[in-house]
Amino acid sequence: MPPRRYTTDSLGDKKMLTAIVGVNWGDEGKGRMVDLLSERYDVVVRYQGGNNAGHTVVNDKGKFILNLMPSGILRDGTVNVLGPGMVVDVEHLCAEAARLREGGIAVTPENLKISDKATICMPYHKLLDGLEEDRLAGKKFGSTRRGIAPVYADKYMKKTLRMGDLLDLEAHAEHLADIVEWKNLTVEKGYGHEPIRTEDVMAWLREFGLPWADFVCDTTRYLNEVIGQGKNVLFEAQLGALRDIDFGIFPYTSSSSSIAAYAPVGAGIPGHKLDGSIGIMKAYSSCVGEGPFTCEFFGEEAHALREAGGEYGAATGRPRRVGGFDVVASRYGAMMQGATEIALTKLDVLSGMEKVPVCTAYEIDGQRVDDFPTGARLDRARPIYEYLPGFGDVSGCRKKEDLPQAALEYIAYLERAVGCPIKYVSVGAERDAYIEMF
Repeated sequence: MPPRRYTTDSLGDKKMLTAIVGVNWGDEGKGRMVDLLSERYDVVVRYQGGNNAGHTVVNDKGKFILNLMPSGILRDGTVNVLGPGMVVDVEHLCAEAARLREGGIAVTPENLKISDKATICMPYHKLLDGLEEDRLAGKKFGSTRRGIAPVYADKYMKKTLRMGDLLDLEAHAEHLADIVEWKNLTVEKGYGHEPIRTEDVMAWLREFGLPWADFVCDTTRYLNEVIGQGKNVLFEAQLGALRDIDFGIFPYTSSSSSIAAYAPVGAGIPGHKLDGSIGIMKAYSSCVGEGPFTCEFFGEEAHALREAGGEYGAATGRPRRVGGFDVVASRYGAMMQGATEIALTKLDVLSGMEKVPVCTAYEIDGQRVDDFPTGARLDRARPIYEYLPGFGDVSGCRKKEDLPQAALEYIAYLERAVGCPIKYVSVGAERDAYIEMF
């Protein structure tokens, strides 16, 4: 399938609503690309997820790991928004803001706005997350134990507090007590853990929630106003298409929608449509957490690639599973993200390989499969590998003309296989270590 081509640059001068999203299992390098491209945008919005994943960004200000903050927080003059589709652990947000301020990054109501409709991730959500993972033992989902699944479950049961409730916290004391009573049916009488106390949760909200009261506002109104003024908005996703609650490798997914089509909804402006979707994918595959990962390497081969790419989870430090580039998964992910262009990251990590492995198809029950399967069929899938020539060190390349011919052929191969043009190629972690291909 030839890559789609467009006659106009999707990052042109017109008003732009663009999503940066993961094509695979997450950890593709979205934060690095948001940091780079945020120069062209006025506002950066996180629209889903919580602090269960991290974006690592390296620029002239230092190295930062961001879990809740949009990556645009590192760009002077950019306004950042935590949208209503997010779940916010306010204690973690306090610690993250403190680290940023220590690094000389401003975190103020002028450059960070938090939706009054975003859900608060409570301490008992983290407690329940850990209790369930412990109960599952060898059958665990690989949760980060940060309360994400429990808080999203409570959101849809309408038994949560939202960030806007911090503006009149004492008025919600009785409602909180009712929620805690309900939670203890599970915590105490289900898991046999000591009960949660309402006064402890209220004290936690006063200590870590109230400092954010001045940041909480109607972000829907704010975004509609800035879009009406012709300003550009960048939507930043967490995780990737294969971790989406509906379209990912269920049940080994996140608990929110990580696809680009959800961005306007999770940002609080469902009446708007995206102008572009930039899909981020690595030059090889990586995956943190449990679930099927067809192209996985093992042993020394895995160790070498993991160390070369620094493949350890930004949120948890867990070693990531790694493998060759997965055409089947990436083609599916790019389709689900509606990607109009691709940013290929970490091409430099493959510099030491004499031949580069690419998983071109799966074998399931003796049959070749080219379309991404679901359920038990995915569990039985085995990779079919092809090998392309290695291309040496590309870390110093800054223009398309600098790339070796074998590297250009590898990029062109991935373009054809995935069916979407590769516009950006990252060859290092630094902000300027990239190539714009067209």
